[in-house]
Parts: sequence; C-alpha cells; structure tokens
Amino acid sequence: MAEIAAFLGVSRQRANTLADRLDFPEPIAHLTVGRVWATADIRAWAEKRRRELEGEAG
Repeated sequence: MAEIAAFLGVSRQRANTLADRLDFPEPIAHLTVGRVWATADIRAWAEKRRRELEGEAG
C-alpha cells in the first residue's frame, strides 16, 4: 500500500480508502502482508482518475 500511496501522491490511509472502492483494480494476490496489485492496473486506474486525484497529496 505504501508504494501505491507514493505513486498516487496520497497518504497510506487515503490509498487504503481508494483501494476499497468498487472501481479500483482487483488485487492479484492476498498475502499475509496485505493485498498486491499489478503495477499496470494501478497506472491505468490512476490515469483515468488523474483529475480526481489532483490535489489529494497527503
């Protein structure tokens, strides 16, 4: 989740909230350390929502 937060430019808490959205990509794995996503899926999702995510740094 820390990597997703850094990529999106948001806090880890906000990244967790975003990951719980219905339109967020499905994780490719569920490990004991947490969910894992494909980088390409996160990049594609973020590109579609870049305007929405602008200004959410934190």
